[in-house]
Amino acid sequence: METVDIAIIGSGFAGLGMAIRLKAAGMHDFAIMEKAESVGGTWRDNHYPGCACDVQSHVYSFSFAPNPHWSRMFAPQPEIRAYLEHCAERFGIGPHLRFRRALVNARYDETLQRWHLRFADGSTLSARVLISGMGGLSRASVPEIEGLSTFAGKTFHSQQWDHGYALAGKRVGVIGTGASAIQFVPQIAPHVAHLALFQRTPPWIMPKPDRAISTAERWLFEHLPFTQRLARTGLYWLLESRALGFSVHPGIMKALQKLALRHLHRQIPDAMLRGILTPGYTLGCKRVLISNDYYPSLMRENVEVVTDGIALVEPDAVVTTDGRTHHVDCLILGTGFHVSAPFERGLVHGRGGLDIVDAWHDGAHAYLGSTLPAFPNFFMIVGPNTGLGHHSMVFMIESQIEYVLRALITMRKANAAALEVREPIERAYNERIQRKLARAIWSVGGCKSWYLDPVTGKNTTLWPGFTWRFRQATRQFRLADYHAYAAPDAADASAGIASDERATASSTQTA
Repeated sequence: METVDIAIIGSGFAGLGMAIRLKAAGMHDFAIMEKAESVGGTWRDNHYPGCACDVQSHVYSFSFAPNPHWSRMFAPQPEIRAYLEHCAERFGIGPHLRFRRALVNARYDETLQRWHLRFADGSTLSARVLISGMGGLSRASVPEIEGLSTFAGKTFHSQQWDHGYALAGKRVGVIGTGASAIQFVPQIAPHVAHLALFQRTPPWIMPKPDRAISTAERWLFEHLPFTQRLARTGLYWLLESRALGFSVHPGIMKALQKLALRHLHRQIPDAMLRGILTPGYTLGCKRVLISNDYYPSLMRENVEVVTDGIALVEPDAVVTTDGRTHHVDCLILGTGFHVSAPFERGLVHGRGGLDIVDAWHDGAHAYLGSTLPAFPNFFMIVGPNTGLGHHSMVFMIESQIEYVLRALITMRKANAAALEVREPIERAYNERIQRKLARAIWSVGGCKSWYLDPVTGKNTTLWPGFTWRFRQATRQFRLADYHAYAAPDAADASAGIASDERATASSTQTA
């Protein structure tokens, strides 16, 4: 069994960023356990045609590793993956990487105060600290449709795009009209014989302010780095202003909705199709999408938007609730991810063998999206209620990375072997989060979205406000918010370092 001080699961922005900051802080006893054969996380796994970021390149990158060579304002997937590979090499993360290590089970040993990890290849690892960098877009969501497993043609989820399957001349059915579909549909529509797009709810779509970054701009960014910092700062505050409509004053979204309607009217002259594509909820309630070519692709003669629900799938067709049979050779699932349930049952067990799925029986929750009672020395990056509808996730990831790093430094200074967030602190924090979310556009906008837990209806995904507020909340690590346990061979192993009185006093931390 391999033994390390810190185990990191995943090598996307979260895992790599955490590893880079650990090295910078002089902590070298760690390993990154990666299920695939290369780094990249979401940007390795998603490689469908047209895959690109919907946040500007200059803010969708590490603040400590700016990239002056982005080709476009919104980077395409191959460039983001290459960027992450470059960061791993530049910061010397290679020796810490363990590829083809898909986590099967992580279990906390209370006696030894260590996490025991077991992987699909049969290997095991013991670590004092476990950090999850698996993210919320790692488990593909496959819809439960009668007969789907009996379909005789080709089927794949957009995350597992089969580039070896030739779509040219095929009858293709696409299920879903979310962020992935609006990118790949325009790419495949010109080549297929017929495309049936099965739409349950139309998305709001804004124009995409994308363009190539000129050679002169790239020269400036490389040779005068302050120019790129200025660009990043300007974009940060531009995106940050959007939080006003999402969570501060949702009524603002009605005005922005007019811009989306203008975009729809300009690109879809057909009134009937335009009616089908017009959402019946307020802009922002679901994820706001950006595209300049999705609407025009739906105007093609070989593309049909189907709004009747899917009743069942036959070996060669999709049957809708109106009784129509849509014959298809291939089914592509653009049906998103298990965002509200990032961990499968049996994957992570805390004190007393508690499964994290059972700990989240009333919906996923965590203190600052990072720590959970009954799970000592377990930290999540991109945990519950850290997602964004208006800004770059990399900013939130860096905020959590610094919080975890401060926790580890505090443990060392306090001579603590383990930390566990106090239940009253975590509960009070999440109650405040849910109160704020109840007033946000995602709750009052008149829709059901993947932001909401399908069982409880809680928004367990998004941060309800400005990103600088989250940075402020994670800027300091408060030991009083945690039980701090001494090593098992210490004289007073059961004594917590921080008192309950101090913990109660700190419960007013900003959410």
